[in-house]
Amino acid sequence: MPAFPKPAFTYNFSVKDQIDLLLAHKETRHIPAKSKTKLLIASWNIANLGLHKRWTIHAALIAEIIDWFDLIAIQEVNVNLEGLRQIEAALPSHYNLLFSDKAGNNERFAYIFDSRVVKQLEMVGEVAIPPKDHKYIKLPGVTSSFTGFDRNPYLGSFQWRNTNFVLLNVHSYFGSNSKKNIHRRALETYAIARHTDLMGNSKYAFSDKIIALGDFNLPLVEPGDLIYKALVKRGLELPKHSTKVYSNIADDKMYDQIAFLPSLKNTIQANGTFDFDNAVFPDLWQESHSKFKSYVKYYLSDHRPIWMQIAF
Repeated sequence: MPAFPKPAFTYNFSVKDQIDLLLAHKETRHIPAKSKTKLLIASWNIANLGLHKRWTIHAALIAEIIDWFDLIAIQEVNVNLEGLRQIEAALPSHYNLLFSDKAGNNERFAYIFDSRVVKQLEMVGEVAIPPKDHKYIKLPGVTSSFTGFDRNPYLGSFQWRNTNFVLLNVHSYFGSNSKKNIHRRALETYAIARHTDLMGNSKYAFSDKIIALGDFNLPLVEPGDLIYKALVKRGLELPKHSTKVYSNIADDKMYDQIAFLPSLKNTIQANGTFDFDNAVFPDLWQESHSKFKSYVKYYLSDHRPIWMQIAF
């Protein structure tokens, strides 16, 4: 994604005061505390991380939210690692970092995890569909062909307690809302769903506990949406939300999702979306809605983190 315009004003704030507001809103959104018997997984598209020039105080707010989770998948990490390193420096030292090489739009993927409770395992790498299998990536009504991912999903394997599991970190192609680009996005989404299904049901599976999460650029979770249909076509499921909090700060899209194989359905304890933008900088909001939006999009993100609590 191209960089957002940098706000042409300075806004000073107390990090402690903003963290207090975030913590209060965390309770409102019922994000549970970390637990020895339950795993908290999250995903967050942090807009143009490394491309926008954030300050240390902004990294501190982002790190505060990340610190609530045991493991978080990050999208839109720029090839310039400055932003990711800034957040790493703001986190406690027990957090470990794993990131991919650059892909489309000069973007990387990353995982940040609490090494006290989550162990990285051996299987890691980018997901690619062999050219000979491209013919299987097809959908009704889509006449274009799958030619590969713009940003290959980033696979990571981890262990929590005595359970091994696999995550696929996803940032699907967007392009535009043209029919051609929507079809390309749908094919990428189906390729992810098919790959996850085949991985989980293989007799050689590293683990049958597989979760695909990230920014699917999914407009709406509803039966008529082409991207949604592609995501669930091979049996992947999405957690049910008790409230409709959209994953973008414009409050109209469900771009970010956590999808899992049916065998994990009964392990899901809770889930949600954290609308941090409804907590921070209230005085700036009162001063100017447009200034608030531009500031939040540039220095924090235009996407909200999504999360899920699991008890394997």
